[in-house]
Amino acid sequence: MARIPYPDSAALTPGAAETLAKLPPLNVFRMMGHAGDMVTGFARFGNYLLGRTKLDPVLREIAIVRVGILSGADYEVQQHKEICRRLGMAESLIAAIGEGSQATAFDPLQRLVMAFTDDVVLNVRASDATYAPLAASLTVHEMQELVVNIGFYMMVSRFLETFDVDLESAPADNALSLPGMSNG
Repeated sequence: MARIPYPDSAALTPGAAETLAKLPPLNVFRMMGHAGDMVTGFARFGNYLLGRTKLDPVLREIAIVRVGILSGADYEVQQHKEICRRLGMAESLIAAIGEGSQATAFDPLQRLVMAFTDDVVLNVRASDATYAPLAASLTVHEMQELVVNIGFYMMVSRFLETFDVDLESAPADNALSLPGMSNG
């Protein structure tokens, strides 16, 4: 159960109300309605990361789910495992994210992303041992997108856990739509 009640729609700022009306009815967005218009920037940045970056979406989702697991953020893990499925990721690959970077389901690049994500989440600054091999495989642009995704979803996980945001009882029809993906 959420630590605080979700905001009454009548109490929202006009900007927050307008943004929430355009978003899927997810509790993470609803809870952020307390922060007023900040929900608009949050949603725009999250949507940018999910739909407009160059980083391979499978690598992105491996990192996001791993952040959620390391943060103990079940809501984040559940939502992004569904995105993984919609991307066509095999259940064995999704399950491997919980096992760690040495899981046999990963290819070499995915293994590097897992090790790098663990290092950034646990140590803030990635060591040369995890940074250098990944930087040899990704562009600087992709490396920066990966770090920003890790950081953004660390923030999201902390928000979710601090306010005990409830997982929706049933997924919203359009909750996990990504650009170029159907809801089917």
